[in-house]
Parts: sequence; C-alpha cells; structure tokens
Amino acid sequence: MRAVAIIGVGSTPFGKLEGMGILDLAVSACREALAESRVPREKIQALYLGNFVGERLASQGALAGLVANRLGLTGIPATKVEGACASGGIALRQGFLGIALGLYDFVLVAGVEKMTSSPTAEVTAALATAGDEEGEMRTGLTFPGAFGIITREHMARYGTTREQIGLVSVKNHGLGASNPKAQFRKPVTLDEVLASRLIADPLRLFDCPPISDGAAAAVLCPAEWARDFHPKPVRVLGSGHATGPATLWEMEDITSFPATVRASREAYQMAGVTAADVQVAEVHDCFTMAEIIATEDLGFFPRGKGGPAVEEGQTGLDGKVAVNPSGGLIAKGHPVGATGCAQVYELVKQLRGEAANQVLNAEIGLAHNLGGTGVVSTVTILGRL
Repeated sequence: MRAVAIIGVGSTPFGKLEGMGILDLAVSACREALAESRVPREKIQALYLGNFVGERLASQGALAGLVANRLGLTGIPATKVEGACASGGIALRQGFLGIALGLYDFVLVAGVEKMTSSPTAEVTAALATAGDEEGEMRTGLTFPGAFGIITREHMARYGTTREQIGLVSVKNHGLGASNPKAQFRKPVTLDEVLASRLIADPLRLFDCPPISDGAAAAVLCPAEWARDFHPKPVRVLGSGHATGPATLWEMEDITSFPATVRASREAYQMAGVTAADVQVAEVHDCFTMAEIIATEDLGFFPRGKGGPAVEEGQTGLDGKVAVNPSGGLIAKGHPVGATGCAQVYELVKQLRGEAANQVLNAEIGLAHNLGGTGVVSTVTILGRL
C-alpha cells in the first residue's frame, strides 16, 4: 500500500450555529481544508462524507453529492458514509484506503451534523437509532441509560469512584475553555459536576456531551507528494476499523468495547507502534466513563486503572498520554457525524505544533471514534512526516 498524508484540514466552530444549514457547515469546513492544502479543485478525485442523522434532523439526504456540487466538484464520486457516531472516522478510513490502494491521488474527507434546530426529544429519538431497535432499544433503553449501567458496573468491579469519573469532565471542560472551536468555553469544578442535574444514574449533566452543530474536513494525498502542498504534512501511520456487539446483553464484559480493542490492534500493527508510543489522543468521550474505558481498551492503562489515571493527572496535557486536549466531545461538542473528522483536525494541529492546547513534542497521535454502544469503532494513528 502507498503511504498516505493529510495536507489540509478545516473545521467550523462547534455549538448552536444559527443561520447555517447542514450543507453550509460541510462546505465551510471543506473550503478551509482545500485552501490549506493548496490542491486545485480539479485534482480532487473523490469525496467521502460522514453523517448520521441528517435525513431525520435536517430533512436532507444525498449529502455527499450536494456538497460536491456546491464545492464545484460535480462529476467526482461522492459517497455518504454512516456508522452512527463513528461516521466521520469511517469516512476518513475510506479516503485513506482509496489513496493507499492506488485508486485515487487526492481525496476530500468530511463529517457534518446539524442538530440544534430540532427539539431535544427528537434528537434523542434520532440518536437512539444507533442502537439495536429490535434487540434492545424498544425496551426504552437510552444511550445515557446504557452508559449509566456501564458506569455502575465499572465502579462495582474496579472500585472506580464517582470523583474519578467527574474529573474527566473537569479536565475536558478546562481544556475546552482554551479551544476557540469548542462549544463550552468555561471551566467547571468537581463540585459543579457532582451537583449537576441527574441524567441517568450515576451520570449527571456534566458527564454528557451537548447537542451540537459542526463540520470538519481533511484533504489526503500520497505521502511522497505531501510536501509539495504543505510544509508540515501529517502521515496516516495506521488505520483500524472493527465491529462489536450491538447490545449490552450480547457483551461478555460491558466495561470494554471489543470493536475498540480490535480496531486499535489493527491500527497499531499497521503503524508499527504500541500504545506506549502515543503522546496525544482524541478519544470518544460520549460520556465521562466512555473516556476511561477507551484509555483502557486502547492500552494506555491496565483494565480498571483508567479512573486512578485521571485522578493522578496521567491524562492531562503533561501526563503519560494527553487525552482529549481539544476538550473532547464533552466540552468541544459532539455533532455526531463530524466527530471523527474533528478528532483528526485536532491531532493534525497537535503534530504541526499549532494546537490551542499544545502537547509538547507530540510526534504520534491517535484518534478513536465509537458508534452506538460499541457496535463500530475506528482508530487512526497519525505521525509527523
């Protein structure tokens, strides 16, 4: 396979973006990525666009083709990719494979979601379609409810404390306060996290991500050409994509997501690195416990030690591995189809030395995107070229 590099990235701010529709968001992020890459538009040969609930919440299908048309890319293959909240990560994976396998030379990848124009109940119902409706969701289970159950089990099995879980939110809100793209720009204290409104016991409001609008994009090309377009290209060292059980009752251990474990193994093997080589990671903190489990599934910490690691500062900017320096989904925001691409946006900035919350001497970064309660996951490993 050919080596692949990222030569341009773009992102809208995340939040309640009034006056911008779903197409406006996607086009804005793509234009920024294209401008940064300096690739003439006529050289772009394919577009992959991650989106999950655009048809339900924005009444818009055929998104990839419409975005390509607005960008003046009419005629190229444009594909919408859907994998619940992992849609953006899967879109990036497809773009990577297209170049690695020699099918294309220049690919535009993006992810987008428009969510804040819909009532909360409608958004909740749309997001619930990421679960197995016939096998589990029709019982009334919600994703906050599912992760509440998972959190209780992790606490009971490993002694993870409510305070350790809350410190994930404290860390991520603190980092989000310094990120100009983040939806929440205000730090919170542990007392505020623990006193916030109960959502699904033991999870509280500040354990959860907000409803968000946003888009992110990247331009990919063969690594051997990358420096012709950008002075600081970032190489895609490894890519993993796997599936796992779709329901809690099918999982042997609800405190671990097999899709993440499998995808990370594939990515590490392709990259020729281990978890110990990663200095910075953007992981899928769809709830505070999800970040703790991700750090264990990805091999950063032993099983059951993710909670103490947060408490000891090992996931902070100057810790063993800086986790979610963007503020993560909890503070940066979670426009679900855009999240996977936004994680890569942050890591590219980190590896160039251009991030708002810069990790010193970062050379290898990891992006972890999760869909549903672990039904699908992607892991992407990036490095300086």
